[in-house]
Amino acid sequence: MQICKKRPTFAPMTHTLLQYIDQLQDLMWTYVVITMLIGCAIYFTVRTHGVQFRLISLIPRKNSHASTPAAFPAAKISSFQAFAVSLSSRVGTGNLAGVASAIYIGGPGSVFWMWIMAILGSSTAFMESTLAQLYKRRGPDSYYGGPAYYMQYGMNRRWMGIIFALFMIYGFGLANQMVQCSTICDALSHTIGLRRAHIAWGLMLATLAIVLGGIQRIARFSAVIVPFMAVGYLALAIYIIAINYQQIPSMLSLIIHDAFGAKPVAGGLFGTVIMQGVKRGLFSNEAGEGSAPNAAATATISHPVKQGLLQSVGVYVDTLLICTCTAFIVILSGLYTGDDDGIVLTAKAMDHHLGSFGAIYLTACIFLFAYSTVVANYFYGESNIRFITRRQWAIHLFQALTAVVVLLGGYVTLGQAFCLVDLAMAFMVILNLIAVLALSRHVFRLLDDYRNQIRQGRDPSFDKTTMPDIQDRLSGWRL
Repeated sequence: MQICKKRPTFAPMTHTLLQYIDQLQDLMWTYVVITMLIGCAIYFTVRTHGVQFRLISLIPRKNSHASTPAAFPAAKISSFQAFAVSLSSRVGTGNLAGVASAIYIGGPGSVFWMWIMAILGSSTAFMESTLAQLYKRRGPDSYYGGPAYYMQYGMNRRWMGIIFALFMIYGFGLANQMVQCSTICDALSHTIGLRRAHIAWGLMLATLAIVLGGIQRIARFSAVIVPFMAVGYLALAIYIIAINYQQIPSMLSLIIHDAFGAKPVAGGLFGTVIMQGVKRGLFSNEAGEGSAPNAAATATISHPVKQGLLQSVGVYVDTLLICTCTAFIVILSGLYTGDDDGIVLTAKAMDHHLGSFGAIYLTACIFLFAYSTVVANYFYGESNIRFITRRQWAIHLFQALTAVVVLLGGYVTLGQAFCLVDLAMAFMVILNLIAVLALSRHVFRLLDDYRNQIRQGRDPSFDKTTMPDIQDRLSGWRL
């Protein structure tokens, strides 16, 4: 999740209703959603025999990404392009601000629990993305799929899919867009002095230029921008770590000691340390939320498990690399014990290490992280609109709404939307995990088939006749 959460200041007439909604989403995330995500992650890890720990050994030596049997249509979206689209959504401003907040509230020990949740949560990412590939459908310009699709075609619960799709359209396709664009406008106006209105209009035009080109243009854009921004941010972190190399042993010792040490336990903060790390890991990498499967389904690939394995890597890239970069930058600065939180803490940590250049670099990171998220979130919304209706006017209407919300992000501060977005995300997680658990037996069968083909020295290819009980529901796969 890429939302840098701020508590809203409610207008008098809406204060009571939004306050209740905010309390409800807090209750759901703290008890229901977190419990389901952790429980499912552990179950899937055990049931798949730790598939996320054996990713390298399970990927064939042949070019598994582009393997496309002759019976398949010509590839429109490659496996890597689909992976890049999902990573665009995973990696957002939350990687910059959310991690800093976790350290500020829970201390350095929260980073350890963030790592644990990334390792466990990658199994959930594997499950949901493999299901999305299995139940994908053919669209006019690419494959489409995701939780709404496997709820209908896998569980025969279209009503459930429609509810999920509506939450996805609102949460990712509309409300979160304003948050991302508002963040971009704040950063650029503060750093280089541009007017928010001018930035907003520029963002709107830039966004339309990408989304009007359809999923192919979105995929090509993501395949270029995601590696660039990830490698750039990683290079910065490596440089900062290198100039502070003498502090590395003490930093790692601090993280481990703070995660298990006597001070948090004695101070009653042990639960806070764990919760902050767990929440950051879950919120950032989106494993189980049902967003990434929408991108995973678009890939043209020879076996569903291949894309599931690649999407699991996305969790590692997001949390073990990008979030860890921010964590190290903040901890090495030593500023997390002060009064600054969120993006302000990250910015001051950058300044501490790099001087005035830090603010410029962070602004560039915010722009790339947030803008790539806007583009990916648009596609998630479009994919779910296609699930509800195939009418082209609905897609054009959504494109117009996207332009409007992107523009509004530069004019208003939508603090009141945060609690509504979080509530939508909570329902998405609950619905998605229910579906993944109900259909998990099919993923386990696919994984066994995949492993057997690897043992035979073959580049795995899926034949839907091996699943005769659901063969008629797999229209995205040819015989």
